[in-house]
Amino acid sequence: MAKVYSFFADGFEEVEALTPVDLLRRTGNEVVTVSIMGRTQIHGSHGILIEADRCFEETAFDDGDLFILPGGGEGTQNLAAYKPLTDLLKKVYGEGKRVAAICAAPSIFGTLGFVSGKNATVYPGMEATLTGATALDQPVVTDGNVTTGHGPGAAFDFSLELVRLLNGDSVAAKLKEQTVFQHHSVV
Repeated sequence: MAKVYSFFADGFEEVEALTPVDLLRRTGNEVVTVSIMGRTQIHGSHGILIEADRCFEETAFDDGDLFILPGGGEGTQNLAAYKPLTDLLKKVYGEGKRVAAICAAPSIFGTLGFVSGKNATVYPGMEATLTGATALDQPVVTDGNVTTGHGPGAAFDFSLELVRLLNGDSVAAKLKEQTVFQHHSVV
């Protein structure tokens, strides 16, 4: 199965961070949660404290197949400001490895030039941060090795797309059935 690194910073959006970790682990992928804060305890944007598997500076990333950035306003700012992470993202993107971001975090891909000439999505109102991209109003968009998600409400779609990309259509369909995922609106 695939090796996945998901990066956490104080202010991360909990649903966007933990849904991909959960669904990717359910399908047998090795997912490592990595804190960029210099400590393994990270505070989410809604007061949920989580414990990352590792800190960034003690992790080698050569074996990664997919690198995920959850959103959240403060979390995205912290991720964008952490040069070792942006340097790593440039390296792995240049090697053709998969990168994924949701909510505000696709703005980092805009800054790094990853979405130029591609289709992408981002949190509503942030479309201008997708430099050079065609911004789509869709829950999740994959173009080449870049996957972007719209926001917290798209976390399940985003996560299923990552499962599909790493494990195939049948595994994603089976997971969707097992988790009783359906699109229903209560409002």
